[in-house]
Amino acid sequence: MESSFLTAVFLPLTLFIIMLGMGLGLKISDFKRIVVAPKAAILGLIAQLVMLPIMGFVLASIFPLTPELAVGVMILSACPGGATSNLMTYIARGDVALSIFLTAISSLITIFTIPLVVNFSMQVFVGEASALQLPFLTTVTQIAVITLIPVSLGMLLNHYAPRFAASVEKSVKWLSLGFLGLIIAIILYQERANIVGFFVQVGGVTLTLNVITMALGFVIAALGKLNRSATKALTIEVGIQNGTLAIAVASAPIFLNNPTMAIPPAIYSLIMDVTGFAFALWCQGQVGTLNLTPTLPGDGTPEKVAMQRSSNSDDK
Repeated sequence: MESSFLTAVFLPLTLFIIMLGMGLGLKISDFKRIVVAPKAAILGLIAQLVMLPIMGFVLASIFPLTPELAVGVMILSACPGGATSNLMTYIARGDVALSIFLTAISSLITIFTIPLVVNFSMQVFVGEASALQLPFLTTVTQIAVITLIPVSLGMLLNHYAPRFAASVEKSVKWLSLGFLGLIIAIILYQERANIVGFFVQVGGVTLTLNVITMALGFVIAALGKLNRSATKALTIEVGIQNGTLAIAVASAPIFLNNPTMAIPPAIYSLIMDVTGFAFALWCQGQVGTLNLTPTLPGDGTPEKVAMQRSSNSDDK
């Protein structure tokens, strides 16, 4: 399989299937709750758009990186969220609606924040500015095709054909997992000659960034006294970055056209898949001992928890 086919066709198709599976288990009321109780969403956006770039800058300054690799870390820090975080939140039985909301909103906002972060890091680490602009309509269209459209389609099926949606939801989830695993395997095979060298260069800083940001999401949720499902969503959403977008910004000819800057997001993507899935599977293993049923963001009263349990019986 050629790399162009992988990135142009197979990866978008996989993400579409993933998001369709998310929508099959969602209702419009799930998103209304975020508007009614926005504390979790606000905390998540602050962590993703403000604290994450700050943490990336601190680590890029501390670790012995070349200027280009340091900029690569900053590009990664400026690209939060992504469909992978939604999938992992789904597996962890967290607040999927909150995760998708954070992914969609942060992706739109980063159209404007990525150029600011990248230009700042270029000035600090390389000594020159970069006139970086993301194509607005193209980016919004990609977000809609990969995220909003399949999720909406899944929600429509859930609304008008709930029995069918419930019967195929698990199959779609495992199908998407299989496709995602195949993509990772192909990437590893294509870069097998460079993987060790890449890990030597940026393995330490990317692993540290991943662990710290996941801990950051958890701590922020705990300080905000969010319920368990929202806490899991923030832990994953803050620690799982949009590696695909970061690689594109670093290496695509229409952006920075610098493959070296794409090394940190590439290695980070491999690391976050391991840590993210490990956390999600650990959460699943706690179902018998902990109350992991998704509840309203910021609302953990017994009455609301009971109501949410009755409407999400498949998540017990």
